[in-house]
Amino acid sequence: MYTLLGTAKLNGINPQRYLRHVLERIADQPSNRIDELLPWVVAAKWAQEAASATEVQALPMAA
Repeated sequence: MYTLLGTAKLNGINPQRYLRHVLERIADQPSNRIDELLPWVVAAKWAQEAASATEVQALPMAA
């Protein structure tokens, strides 16, 4: 547990947010896709989502 939370920190994500994310999903996560819950995978996904959200906000509004 300590290693996972430490790795979350090293990947620039909030350990509590990461732990909540994992606990909310792990029961329904297929065992052959458990790697999707690793800290560096989650960090990349969240970074991509944040970049997409920023792009959407930066788009000019139609008049």
